This record gives sequence, structure tokens and C-alpha cells, in this order.
Amino acid sequence: MKKLFYLGVGWISVGFAIAGLILPILPTTPMLLVAIWAFTRSSPAMAEKIRTHRVFGPPIRNWQDNGAISLKAKILALFIMCLMGSWLWYFGNAPTWLAIVITAILVGVAAYVSSRPKGAA
Repeated sequence: MKKLFYLGVGWISVGFAIAGLILPILPTTPMLLVAIWAFTRSSPAMAEKIRTHRVFGPPIRNWQDNGAISLKAKILALFIMCLMGSWLWYFGNAPTWLAIVITAILVGVAAYVSSRPKGAA
């Protein structure tokens, strides 16, 4: 039963990763990391297939092996966080307390992303 659960989580994550290729709000690489985590427990061959994929494999291996994020991905992530934080403050209708909480979360995530070693592009 556990194996079926992890297999389901893996395939759902792959589905979200594919949707993330089209929808900018869904991050592809983190969804693939969740898929690998689940497939490692249910289908190691599928996990390895994702790790060795010619496009998605390098950033996944970079993260799993070294905890590293490429400079290009860091810059893109930081830019999008700044853009969305700015949009929230200038155009959003959220209460001030919520905007402050969201901004604090964005700053924390930005600090974490910035602190990761620079991986290969």
C-alpha cells in the first residue's frame, strides 16, 4: 500500500511539473524533486530516469548531490520574488499585515536561495 501511495505522489508531482512548463506559477524543478523523492520509495528506475533526463537532470542532480542552484536559476528566482513582492505592495488588495507576512516569507526564501552554492548552468 505504501508503494502505491508513493507511486501516486510521484506521478502527481510529474503532472504538476509538466503543467509548470506551461504555467509560470508552478515551479517545475521542485515538483520533480518531490517526484524523485516519491519514486525513490516506489520505483527507483523512474527516479533515475528523471535524474538522467537531458534537460531536467542537471539541475536535479546539482541540487541532490551538492545542494547547489545555478546562477541563472538564482537570478531568475530572485527577480520573480522581487517582481511579485512589488506587485503585492503596489497593486495588491491584501491587508497590510498579510503583505508584511508574505514579504517576510519572500525575504527568507530569497536569503536561502542566495546562500546556496552556485552550481553549473
